[in-house]
This record gives sequence, C-alpha cells and structure tokens, in this order.
Amino acid sequence: MEIILILGIPLLGGLLLAVFGGHRWAPELNVVMSLGTFVASAWLTARIIANGPITAYNEQFFIDPFNVFLVTLTAFVALTTALFSSPYMHNEAAHGKLSAGRLRLYHSMYQLFTFTMLLALTTNNMGILWVAMEAATLTTVMLVSLYRTPASLEAAWKYFILCGVGIAQALFGTILLYFAAEKVLGAGGTALLWTHLNVVKAQLEPTVLSLAFVFLLVGYGTKVGLAPLHNWLPDAHAEGPTPISAVLSGLLLNVALYAVVRSKVLVDGALGTHFAGNLLMGFGLLSLVLAAFFLSRQKDIKRLFAYSSIEHMGIITFAFGMGGSVATFAALLHMTMHSLTKSAIFFAVGHAAQKSGTQMMENIRGLIKTNPTIGWGLALGSLAILGMPPFGVFASEFMIITTAMHEHAWATPFILVALGVAFAAIFSKVQTMVFGETELPRLPHPPALVPVFVHLALVLMLGLYIPPYLADWYRQAAAMIG
Repeated sequence: MEIILILGIPLLGGLLLAVFGGHRWAPELNVVMSLGTFVASAWLTARIIANGPITAYNEQFFIDPFNVFLVTLTAFVALTTALFSSPYMHNEAAHGKLSAGRLRLYHSMYQLFTFTMLLALTTNNMGILWVAMEAATLTTVMLVSLYRTPASLEAAWKYFILCGVGIAQALFGTILLYFAAEKVLGAGGTALLWTHLNVVKAQLEPTVLSLAFVFLLVGYGTKVGLAPLHNWLPDAHAEGPTPISAVLSGLLLNVALYAVVRSKVLVDGALGTHFAGNLLMGFGLLSLVLAAFFLSRQKDIKRLFAYSSIEHMGIITFAFGMGGSVATFAALLHMTMHSLTKSAIFFAVGHAAQKSGTQMMENIRGLIKTNPTIGWGLALGSLAILGMPPFGVFASEFMIITTAMHEHAWATPFILVALGVAFAAIFSKVQTMVFGETELPRLPHPPALVPVFVHLALVLMLGLYIPPYLADWYRQAAAMIG
C-alpha cells in the first residue's frame, strides 16, 4: 500500500498540475502533493524498521535499509524544495521570466521527476531501473530548458545528448547482465530481479559481469557526474531554475549512484575480487581532483556549486569503492549530508541571484546587510559543505580520509590537496558575496528560507549526534553493500 502511495501521489500530482499548473495556487498544490509523498515514505520507513526488507507486487518492488533511506531522503528534499520553489517561482513570474504555460510545465515535470526517482529507488527489476533513469533524464531536460534562452536550450541539449549516450551504455550493460543471468535463472522477467540475481551472483559468468559493470558504470556514472563524463552538469545547474539545481544535485546524483552500487554488489559476488571497487575509486578520485581545481575558475555562482557537487560525488564514489563497513557507512552518511547541505545552498543561492538580478559572483555583494537570512544561509551552508566541524560533512569526510589512510595511503595526499583547493576556492568567493558592500532592492515576494535552516540544522545535529535508530539503519545498509 505504501509503495502505491509513494509512486501514485507524484504521478497524480504530475497529471493534475499538467492541467492546473498555471494557476496562482499551483505552487501550493505542488507542496501538498510533495507532502503526501513524504508522509507515505515515512510510513514505509517505519514498516521496514519494524519488519525488515520486503518485496511487493510479484517481486517487482524491493525495499531494504539501503533504498528506503534514500526514498525518505528523496521525498524529504523534494518537499522542502517544493516549499522553497513556491515564492521563488512567484518571483520569477513577477519578473516576467515565466508565463502561465511555463509554470504549468514546471510544476507537472517536477512531480513526474519525483515519480521517476522514487520508481528507480523502489523497483526490484534492473530493466525498470534503467527505464526510470531514462524517464528522469527526459523530465529534467524539459526543466533545464524552462527559460527558453539560448544558454538554457544549449545546456538542455548538452544534457540530453551526453546523458542519452550514457544511458545507452547502461542499457547495453543491463542486456549483458541479463545474458549472464539467463544461463542460471532461465529466460524471463525474473532474470533481471535484483533479489534473484543477488542470490545466485556467485554463479554468474565473471567475464560477462565484468564487462557489464564497465558499461553500467560509464552509463549511470554519466548521470552521477563522474569525470570525465561530467560536462553536462555545470551547464544544467547554471541555466535551469534554482529548485531544479537543488534536486539535480541533492537527489538525482544519489539515485544514479544507487544504481551503480546495486550493480557493484552483484559484480563483487561474481568475481570475488576488488575489480568494481578499483574502478569506483579511480573515477571517484579523478572527479574529486578535477572538480576541486575547476572551482577556482568559476564566475557563475551556480556553476561554482555544481562543480562542488562533482567533487562530493567523487568523494562518495571513492568511499563506496574502498568498501568495508566504515567506508560504506561514511559514504551513506555523506550522501545524506551532501543532499541536505547542497540543496540548502542552492535555496540561498537562488534568492541571492534573484535579489541581485545576476548569477555572476562579482555582482553579488553584501548579502549579510541586504538580507541577513540569505547571507547567513549561504555562509553557513558553504562552511558546512566545506567540511567545517561540527557539521555532519566533517564527520563523514573524516571517516573516509582515515579509512583511506589505513587502507589506501597512496590516495590520501590527492584527497587532502583536492579538499584544500576546494576550501580555498569556495571560501574566498563566498566571503565577498556575503560581506561585501552593496545596495539592492527587496524582492517582491519574501524568500522561503525556512527550508535552508531546517536542512542546516539537520546537518549540524548529525555532525554532533546520530540517533541510534539512524546509525543502525546506516550500519544495516553498509553491511548489505560492503
């Protein structure tokens, strides 16, 4: 029942907002549908905590501690982003950037995007997972191109072409996975059910699984934003509406990485080697180092934090590649911290850009004076994402670095240098935006900054204290993956 609600509410919301999304009350309807999805996900989480993993509807859906925590995180950030987008989209309409038809497109695609991400997380079928990821690409292409400016259309096309090519690689990897499974499980739909594959993974042909994982990593890794397949991500973040930047960075990257990790579990069982882990470590470290050095060259504030997302997904991918209970626990914790922190930053960035009328950092000054809540939100969010204690990002990065020192000492200097370069680049740029001198008018609609401080409060709390039930949740998921 909970799965029907989790998937049915955003699907219904997408259909309703496709009809009524141009009305003035459409943002509030968007919030209501997102709230319903979050309540259903919380209900499902309570059931999983009480009863353990479940399958449903002829085993087409599978929920365990790994994906249920991502379902809850996705629904929560989708809700807070909907709350943020209500005044944000009103301001965009007031500035003449969006018509009623564009608002209808935005709200309907927002709900359908939520539906595709939740479908990808809950399905047990690796083929349906691929379909859901492709559908997520199509919905977000429409959202990235919402403003219909030359730059936004170019960004949408780049996103569509690069991710389209990537998802085609993932399709080939899925086909290879089916070929390997068919010899053991027989022909039919059950050969792509992850629970069935996990049971017989030791019997799957290692060579075919190795090749399949390469294609799956390249395909889904494109969606994660791993270097050198990351080119679409900065443009898509910079040119799309800020709420979409928040969910792209905070949610879609997690879902794509979830698909990679599910595949890694199967390959590890089939090969009995660290082949998949080595690939993840290599791509993760490359992404971390490359993004850190690109940060210093950015002039657009949304592109700055887009490269920060590449950096952090590189850290998480590296941690999953190391494997083991501590590194996997830290990777799951860092996924949570990054989603909450980065979405909060984009909320503050969106209102700062609206207030100054530009995304160029040299023209954004004095936020702490013109609107202290925006200024403090951006300042605290930046400190949090840079790993300053006592925020939760510090805790997860500390665990990842200490594990790397113990198990892969060669990688530690690269990680430390990259984090140091990223810190210097972001801190120097954010400092002038927050504390510089400026005179700016107030926005026609007061910004919704409650989601910013709710997210940052959660990140601070998890840096100081992880509730026992949440720690157990992470440990169960880490044991299942690692």
